[in-house]
Amino acid sequence: MAQRDNGSYPVVWPRGAKTVDIKPLARRLDTLEGKTIAFLWDNLFRGDEIWPMLKEELSRRYSNMTFIDHDAFGSTHGDEEHRVLAELPGKIKSLKIDAVVSGMGC
Repeated sequence: MAQRDNGSYPVVWPRGAKTVDIKPLARRLDTLEGKTIAFLWDNLFRGDEIWPMLKEELSRRYSNMTFIDHDAFGSTHGDEEHRVLAELPGKIKSLKIDAVVSGMGC
């Protein structure tokens, strides 16, 4: 930026204008017992390693859980991410998913 005659510089605020209103968080589940949990993944960083470990530990702690793997949705990153994310609300409803784990940068 060009310096002004008085030795000061113009300042620009680095944050953009707000474009989305803040919304309240979704209500937390009372328990994970018997719930259906889905996994979203961007196919980039180790989700294929982490998700099996997470499923094993959750199954150990909570009985009667159902898991829906990331391949039921597609990658949340890349050339199909817009379609995958647009279809997500309908799939969550139709598959009766109670909670989602969004892994590795989604």
